[in-house]
Amino acid sequence: MIGSTVSQKRDMFRKLHDSGCFVLPNPWDAGSAQLLASMGFLALATTSSGHAWSCAKPDGAMKRDAVLEHIRSMVQATHLPINADFESGFGETPGDVFESVQLAVATGVAGLSVEDSTGNAQAPVRGIEEAAERIRAARAAIDANGSNTLLVARAENFFVGRPDLPDTVKRLQAYAEAGADCLYAPGIRTRDEIATVVSSVAPKPVNVLIGWNSDLTVEELSEMGVRRVSVGGALARAAWNGFHRAAHALADGRFDAFPDSPTGAELNAIFATAGPMDAR
Repeated sequence: MIGSTVSQKRDMFRKLHDSGCFVLPNPWDAGSAQLLASMGFLALATTSSGHAWSCAKPDGAMKRDAVLEHIRSMVQATHLPINADFESGFGETPGDVFESVQLAVATGVAGLSVEDSTGNAQAPVRGIEEAAERIRAARAAIDANGSNTLLVARAENFFVGRPDLPDTVKRLQAYAEAGADCLYAPGIRTRDEIATVVSSVAPKPVNVLIGWNSDLTVEELSEMGVRRVSVGGALARAAWNGFHRAAHALADGRFDAFPDSPTGAELNAIFATAGPMDAR
């Protein structure tokens, strides 16, 4: 895949969704992206939370221009296809979403997700019809560009504290009809919930988030029909955990909390051989 054009990466990314199950880890900057690329993963996805935390902001607080610049830098960081966490589409109206998605496609992403959350704690998810109209706008933006960018639609019920599985399924089915290529309900955890979502939107591929310690395996998820598994901000949280523990030790006057691996030499070796590989 080294030296692949944006079009080729998009085609490769789509083919990953045809069968089997692949892990789509979520780096938060160019360095973490290159480290993951060196480990043999086939594609990567951005994380809105990981990116926001690296900018000293809470998840959801980043402006559209900053997110687009981040996505562009991630696309250019490695030779792998990138799926962008494009939050709610950065627009109040479907027309705004159309414009934002066109800008996202122009960064060279292989895929992007649009969620139905509102950011309003009193009404955290949009009505199904409104949300579906926004997915249609995203689909139209991709088609107008003539690109093969994969469109992922997210139903956020479980993620925002409203674990209503029947409504989640109804939403995902509506989003599939509106033009989504892949469906995603972050926050579902049990085998029954995952199996219900997969069967309800088949044959469309499903992304499952595993952002916590889980006894599920990629093999088991594959057997359940899941096509891809992402981890959201989990890797970023793991990195912050190591930093947090070491910093607290320093504040206490101790030097016994630095991680054992990787060494500086190992990181230097990785980044000496893994430079930007984006080719248009």
